[in-house]
Amino acid sequence: MKITDVKVFVVDAYRTNFVFVKLFTDEGLTGVGEGTLEYKEQALVGAINDLKDYLLGKDPLNIELHSYEIYRSSYWRNGVVLQSALSAVEIAMWDIKGKYYNVPVYELLGGKVRDRVRIYANGWFAGSKEPKEFAEKALVAVNKGVEALKWDPFGKAYLNMTLPEYNAAFDCIGAVRDAVGWNVELLIEGHGRFNINTALNIAKELKQYKVLWFEEPVPPDNLDALAEVRAKAGIPIAAGERVYSTYAFREFLEKRCADFCQPDVTHAGGISAIKKMSAMAEPYYVEMAAHNPSGPIANAATLQLAANLPNYFVHEIMLTDVSWRPELTNEVVEFEDGCIKIPNKPGLGLEINEEACAKYPFKAKFLRHYRGDLTDIRPQGTSTIFYFQGID
Repeated sequence: MKITDVKVFVVDAYRTNFVFVKLFTDEGLTGVGEGTLEYKEQALVGAINDLKDYLLGKDPLNIELHSYEIYRSSYWRNGVVLQSALSAVEIAMWDIKGKYYNVPVYELLGGKVRDRVRIYANGWFAGSKEPKEFAEKALVAVNKGVEALKWDPFGKAYLNMTLPEYNAAFDCIGAVRDAVGWNVELLIEGHGRFNINTALNIAKELKQYKVLWFEEPVPPDNLDALAEVRAKAGIPIAAGERVYSTYAFREFLEKRCADFCQPDVTHAGGISAIKKMSAMAEPYYVEMAAHNPSGPIANAATLQLAANLPNYFVHEIMLTDVSWRPELTNEVVEFEDGCIKIPNKPGLGLEINEEACAKYPFKAKFLRHYRGDLTDIRPQGTSTIFYFQGID
């Protein structure tokens, strides 16, 4: 079997653009992948097209060989654009391989250790600005069966916070905790924004709310700073979404940077890379909580890993999304008792609707992190929906 074509689809998704890949073969099998990369979509498309000459004529079943060759032959290694391009095509090859053997990808990874995986919800707070609004939206999510909520309450703060910013953040956290009670997990997102002292002050204050973790407390550029915060915080630390390779992940683990690691299947080299990272993390007793706020193909690939990895702890997903998400693929997400069921169709278990993808073309996005609009306000015409089966 040989790869005969590589197509890329870039689809507007309000806060980013989904970047999907479809590989075609001479035996009629196709595979889909995703490498969605905020604000770097056009660079990513170029990087995927750069891989096309290598991929054409290759057997897509030899996934390990092609991942090795693409990474080894790249002079500028470990950049997120290259890694995202590699991830997209690698995921698509796994999809082809699963279809070829007529089994879900997790069977090719060694089988499954679970039939369902607990979720935490991202994106439940769309449109909220004030603590009362966050509390109301949190109750909506919890009343639909969600048992864990993550959000960033820190506005536009960077490195340090003014006293009004500090008070506003903890008013928000307190309002949500009061609204949902003590049996719902709260996960606090830092988006890599604080210096060590500020991060430690925040961690000290967060103890009273019994948060599951404090995520990316410091910028990702300095792993020693992250390790220092983790050592002194007194609460669990999650990080690693901006660790793009197994080589970088080695240092992340050796420095004991986090209690929960969050590599992203669309940026770290694909499914094989995350499986390797998981095995590396096990002897450090670090649990996997993959970064997964992207599109349906990323979610499908991450669920295959969630099925297979023994130390996979909790699954991130956008609770709401643009109203046209269900048009883009035939994704089915079954939700029950705070968990998502692992799908069991061959490959990744979904296909792209090419015509629907064309209806929502690329739109340039303005950088939003650290600009005070992290409340996820969506422009007119991008109404949110609950798109899970089991959530109305």
